[in-house]
Amino acid sequence: MTGAHQDNTVAVPGGRVFVRRWVGGGERAPIVLLHDSLGSVEQWREFPLALASAMQRDVIAYDRLGFGHSSARDARPSIHFVDEEAAAFAAFADAIGLTRFVLFGHSVGGAMALAIAATQGTRCEAVITESAQAFVESRTLDGIRAAKIAFEDPEQFARLAKWHGDKARWVLEAWTEVWLSPDFARWSIDAALPRIACPVLAIHGERDEFGSVAFPQRIAQGVRDGRMIVHPCGHVPHRECADDVLRWSAEFLEGVA
Repeated sequence: MTGAHQDNTVAVPGGRVFVRRWVGGGERAPIVLLHDSLGSVEQWREFPLALASAMQRDVIAYDRLGFGHSSARDARPSIHFVDEEAAAFAAFADAIGLTRFVLFGHSVGGAMALAIAATQGTRCEAVITESAQAFVESRTLDGIRAAKIAFEDPEQFARLAKWHGDKARWVLEAWTEVWLSPDFARWSIDAALPRIACPVLAIHGERDEFGSVAFPQRIAQGVRDGRMIVHPCGHVPHRECADDVLRWSAEFLEGVA
């Protein structure tokens, strides 16, 4: 039945991954959501259900290892964590029997979606990035430094723990300490972009506190078939202007996947 969701965990290298599927109906490729640096399945809130209903497709979201309901991690991610998630996704897709898909990634999940698409060939039918980082920008680092200070407030940190439990400290430091590391300063998604065969839509907010419009410009210009939408909103368009994101996504996917 449209709108229902199913929860499961699957074994992957390194532990078990929590996955939720919203039933949208139809035979087209499902949309897979990739969450942001502090995100989880639960933090997508009502958006996946709305997406499944609007697209008439199943929508799948998963907690990366170390996040949400998935297995904890001990070691901090390396500076290659975006590319490493592309390899992890391949194992995840095999575990749930996913042979074709559309990717929708928010923030660093958008960068991961691009890295995955670059390695998955025709299995990936389209990519939608939302507020995705394309390289390390001073605005991004300033936003992370401000957030790091904000999370020193116990009440603010408790909000993060609501979603990640005793993994919250790891989640926070996996974001702040890796991105602020001098060794990460030269990271970019550039190498992946020419290898993406499918169409890409890059959505970005004019008031995004974690990155300028240089990000979607770099993405749209770097892939073979790219387009971008810049909207007067902040870092979370699917929450700030959900109806617009649903409309843009439907129009994009109707023509390509």
